[in-house]
Amino acid sequence: MKLNIALLAGDGIGPEVIEQAVKVCNAVATKYDHEINWTPALTGAVAIDAVGEPYPDETHEICASSDAVLFGAIGHPKFDNDPSAKVRPEQGLLKMRQKLGLFANVRPTFTFPSLIDKSPLKRDRIEGTDLIILRELTGGVYFGERGREDNGDTAFDTMTYQRFEIQRLAKKGFEMAMKRSKKLCCVDKANVLEASRLWRETVQAMEKDYPEVEVSYEFVDAVAMRLIQWPKDYDVIITANLFGDILTDEASVISGSMGLMPSSSVGSKVSLYEPIHGSYPQAAGKDIANPLATVLSAAMLFEDFDLIAEAQAIRDVVNKSLAEGIVTEDLADGGKAYKTSGVGDWLAKNL
Repeated sequence: MKLNIALLAGDGIGPEVIEQAVKVCNAVATKYDHEINWTPALTGAVAIDAVGEPYPDETHEICASSDAVLFGAIGHPKFDNDPSAKVRPEQGLLKMRQKLGLFANVRPTFTFPSLIDKSPLKRDRIEGTDLIILRELTGGVYFGERGREDNGDTAFDTMTYQRFEIQRLAKKGFEMAMKRSKKLCCVDKANVLEASRLWRETVQAMEKDYPEVEVSYEFVDAVAMRLIQWPKDYDVIITANLFGDILTDEASVISGSMGLMPSSSVGSKVSLYEPIHGSYPQAAGKDIANPLATVLSAAMLFEDFDLIAEAQAIRDVVNKSLAEGIVTEDLADGGKAYKTSGVGDWLAKNL
């Protein structure tokens, strides 16, 4: 197979972890006789510095014409610490999601056998956890009307959803549940929010189309608690943009490290694959960042093209690296810590 992949390294540690994922992807392509054409493009703070825009038109054209997008991270302290900044790296991320139609963020949460005791949660609580949170990505409070009133003393952000936005995400959630344990949980705040009541009635109306799926409805505050107490109770979770943003970061600590969790953002034409961690600017250029989340995101990319053996080969070699201690300093636990590039080289060689 021939794949054309847009390569958006972004800011901070993004270029370093992306470089390792490229090594792994190229090794897989060689092993399984595929061809990958990489096209780099600017986004985030580096794009603002270069052209004044966090998601330039040229970058969008490259992404839109590719088969997939592999993405690093964006963000820089000079923008984080300036509340008056008119242009921010994160605006580019929102713009990219909207223009590419990336309406569903898919975040798996699972444990690694060799790292089970690194989690802050007890082994018996988390061992065997295997869930997916499907977060709506182009609607809700992040895209609703916002502004200031009363000379800037009053601020508002509006959570707005249209039924079709909920339907297309729920459809993907039902389809995922059918391929897994046939359990789906819709997370909302329907006891307070009108937008959540629309979510609940929309999903309820879709239940008849998937009679084999067991559907539950829970309030987001309860799920925030239950994810820590009984994560194994969940299989596929669907939820709104804001709730999903918070719950997915909470769920990431179950594995023991945010540096291990991959994700994809799915659209109707092109999908994007990225680690869930941020740009970690303090580590930029030091060759110490954990590249495994980005590598596992690449595995999700292969899987979405029905290259199942290729995806599994990546997951297997990642598990092997963890079991043998070929890890960066965040996971070394007093033992030998490998450089970011060293982990990437080892993974590619062992494929």
